[in-house]
Amino acid sequence: MRRRARPPKDPETVGSTIPRVLAELGLRGAVEALRVAECWPEAVGAEAARHTEPAAVHGDVLEVEVDSSVWAQHLQLRHDEILAALRERLGAGAPASLRIHVG
Repeated sequence: MRRRARPPKDPETVGSTIPRVLAELGLRGAVEALRVAECWPEAVGAEAARHTEPAAVHGDVLEVEVDSSVWAQHLQLRHDEILAALRERLGAGAPASLRIHVG
């Protein structure tokens, strides 16, 4: 008996595949951190993005790693502005708070 061939699927991009696979593995926070990382330079500015990195998302809290205490203070002072910029870019799924640590 001959098997029917499945119709070929359209190829997926790596960028669309990684978030889906991470979610399936129970790594939702990593998926959210990837979403934030994509728009991070626009949200914080190019200079701040060179010294900071969205590390993880736990619930609605974004953990941000910075390379010095000066940049930690800078982000803390811009906390509300950064969250508003992320909401503008990510919509309802944007983080509601930042947790900043020197890494």
